[in-house]
Amino acid sequence: MPRRQCPDRFLHERSLLASGVRTLAGVDEAGRGPLAGPVVAAAVILPAAWVLNGIPEAWATLNDSKQLSESQREHFFDGLTRHPEIRFAIASVDAAVIDAINILEATHRAMNEALAALGADVEHALVDGRPVRSLRLPQTALVKGDSLSYSIAAASVLAKVTRDRGMREAEVRWPGYGFATHKGYPTPEHLAAVTRLGPCPIHRLSFAPLRRPEPELFPT
Repeated sequence: MPRRQCPDRFLHERSLLASGVRTLAGVDEAGRGPLAGPVVAAAVILPAAWVLNGIPEAWATLNDSKQLSESQREHFFDGLTRHPEIRFAIASVDAAVIDAINILEATHRAMNEALAALGADVEHALVDGRPVRSLRLPQTALVKGDSLSYSIAAASVLAKVTRDRGMREAEVRWPGYGFATHKGYPTPEHLAAVTRLGPCPIHRLSFAPLRRPEPELFPT
């Protein structure tokens, strides 16, 4: 069988640099689907030398955070946040704001806050998924971008690890819900705990099945 070719995960970054963009960031989020906890976004600028010359071998397995084990994510998180040539920023929007403005708007707010924290010199964003209309920068949206772009993959790791660590801390503060295990997602165990204990302050009350039914205006 012919050898399967790996995708060029700097293809889009190189194209943007060739077009005149000087500084670009990968952006991704974690936590849109859970019933509890914040949505977290990260923005990452990888070294231009990596984009032009290839990623160092030690980083070649960097990928979509969902494709990595927890230990791999933690390994890359530590490397990304400690590397002197990597710039990054992380932002989160909590459950109360999610309930107030909806999860899509909250996700976009977190992305914009992360990009703003990187600095004014960032000229372009590579975004996982569909275009973000409210994004503060020109953007290239890539479906499954976290497996097509190292920049987006790096952002996905930072967002995922940050959120997971926060949910483990939430388990200590609000024991009994199992946050450290399911990270707020609607597993049977989580739903059973909510039924038993009621929602806690980090639950998203606008999400079904936590959403309270609207009262009838004209009850019969």
